[in-house]
Amino acid sequence: MKLFSSYNRILSIITLTGLLVIGFLFYQTLGGYINKQIDDHLFEELLEVQDFAHVKNILPSPDGFDDVVVEYKKINKLQDKRRLFADTNFYNPKKKHQESARYLKTELILNGQPYEVMIVASKFERQEQIKSIILIILIPVIVLLLILWLVNRILIKRMWLPFRQLLTNIKAFNINQEKVFEPIQTNIEEFKALNKAVLDVSLKVKSDYKEIKLFTENASHEMMTPLAVINSKLDTLLQSNTLGKEQSEILADLYKATSKLTKLNQSLLLLVKIDNNQLQDKEEIDLRALIEEKLNYFQEFIQKRNLQVQINLDTFSITANRSLIEILINNLLSNAIRHNYDGGSIRITLTSDKLVFCNTGTQGKLHPAKIFERFYKDNTSEGTGLGLAILKQVCLRQNYELIYNYHRDYHQFSINFNSL
Repeated sequence: MKLFSSYNRILSIITLTGLLVIGFLFYQTLGGYINKQIDDHLFEELLEVQDFAHVKNILPSPDGFDDVVVEYKKINKLQDKRRLFADTNFYNPKKKHQESARYLKTELILNGQPYEVMIVASKFERQEQIKSIILIILIPVIVLLLILWLVNRILIKRMWLPFRQLLTNIKAFNINQEKVFEPIQTNIEEFKALNKAVLDVSLKVKSDYKEIKLFTENASHEMMTPLAVINSKLDTLLQSNTLGKEQSEILADLYKATSKLTKLNQSLLLLVKIDNNQLQDKEEIDLRALIEEKLNYFQEFIQKRNLQVQINLDTFSITANRSLIEILINNLLSNAIRHNYDGGSIRITLTSDKLVFCNTGTQGKLHPAKIFERFYKDNTSEGTGLGLAILKQVCLRQNYELIYNYHRDYHQFSINFNSL
C-alpha cells in the first residue's frame, strides 16, 4: 500500500470514528436536554392538576389539556410519593396514531382521595426538532470535512511531488551509463537532504564501479600474454620426447589448470565487454539458421556423448547484436551437453516469442536464483562458474526474460524475447 493511501485510510478512519462518537454524544446530550424540558413541563402540568382539584374540588378532565394526556387511577392508600419520569409509547387520540412520549407518574391526594396520576406528553415534535438540529449541524460539518479532505489530498500530492520525482530519477539511474544521477529542485529541507544523500551515494557507487571495471579489464588483459606464453611453453614440453611419465602427468595437470585459467580470463573479459555495452551493433538474425549452425558445430560432442537431440524450430528472426546472440546459443548448447549424462536427451524449441532448451542432467533441481550468480557451481562441475552468469547478463542487455525450471527430470531454460 502506498504511503499516501495508508495516510488517507488512517485519517478517514479517525475522522469517521470521531464524527460518530461526537454525533452520538451530541444526540444523547440534546436528547437529555429535551427530556429535561419535557419533565419540567410535566411537573408544571401536575401542579396545575393539583391547583385545579384544590380550587374546584373536582378532578380536571383528561381532555382538558392541549398537549398532554392525564390519566387518574384511584388507589387505596399512598405507597410511593416519588415522581417517576420515563419514556413510553402511547396512542395519540388527536392524531390517531402511536407516538413516542414522556410520562410523569406519581401518587398524591386529590379532593381527599389517594390517586395514581400519570401525565403523558408527546415527544414527536421535539424529536423532529432534534433531527432538524442535527441535520443543520451535520451537513455543514460533512461538507467541511470533504473540503478539508480534498484540500489535504491536493496539498499532500504537491508536497510529495519532489519525492516521486526523486524516486523516478533513482529508477532511471543506470550505473553503466555516463549520465550522472539527476538531482531534483525542491524547497523542502527533508527532501533536500535526501536528494543530497542519494546524489553523493550515486557518485560514490559510479566511481567505485568504474574502478572495479577498470581493474578487472586491465587485469584480464595483462593476464592474456603470460597465459598464452605459459600455454605455448607447456604445449612444447608436452610434445617433447625427453620427459618421463611422472613429469608428463605433472605437465598435463599444469596445462589443464592453465587452460581453465585462460577460459576464466576470457569469460571475465567478455563480462566486462557486456557490462560496458561494447557490443552494441545490431542486425537482423535468423535465429533458426543460427541454432542449426551451432548444432552442426557441436555435433561431434553430441555424438561422443550419444545424446538424443529433438528440435522444433519455427522460422523466426530478431534484431540484436550477433556476437551476444551467438554467445547466448553457445552457452545454452554447451551447458546442455556438458551437464548431461551419456545417452541423455536435449530438446530445443523455438517459437515466435520464446526459445526453450531442455536437457536431462546428472544433478537434480538447481536453485533458480543462485545458478545465475557469478562463480556459482556444484562441486562436481569443472567449469568456471561464469557460463550462466554470462547468459543472464546477455539477456539483461537485450531485455530478454530468462527463466529456469525443473520439470519431469528435465532442466529447462526459457528465453522470452517479448518480455517488455
